[in-house]
Amino acid sequence: MTPVLSKNAMPPVGPYSQAMKTPHAIYCSGQLPADAQGNLVEGSMAEKTKACLQALSVILDEAGSSVDKLVKVNIFLTDMDDFVEMNREYKKWIKHKPARSCVAVKQLPKGVNIEIEGIALP
Repeated sequence: MTPVLSKNAMPPVGPYSQAMKTPHAIYCSGQLPADAQGNLVEGSMAEKTKACLQALSVILDEAGSSVDKLVKVNIFLTDMDDFVEMNREYKKWIKHKPARSCVAVKQLPKGVNIEIEGIALP
């Protein structure tokens, strides 16, 4: 397995890789709504969802894959009232309908209200 690090996504905030590439899959760590310098994105849930998916996209690109090869996506929200708005933006990015879970959590790192992770084919 090979760690993946893209300079175009937020650097890890702990002892983990942005993703791990294996011969069979790319396992992406959860992406927060932040830019490549780690600055958190403010604004609507759509803007935050977009930031998470942009980060996931550049990490998958760095690994030689793409969001079109996602097979499983996990989304964490601190408030399920954001589900509809998140879904509207999500559908703009991921059209092939991979398996997905979306769960409400009490808290997320850095006080954000969304985090998205995924598993893709290489």
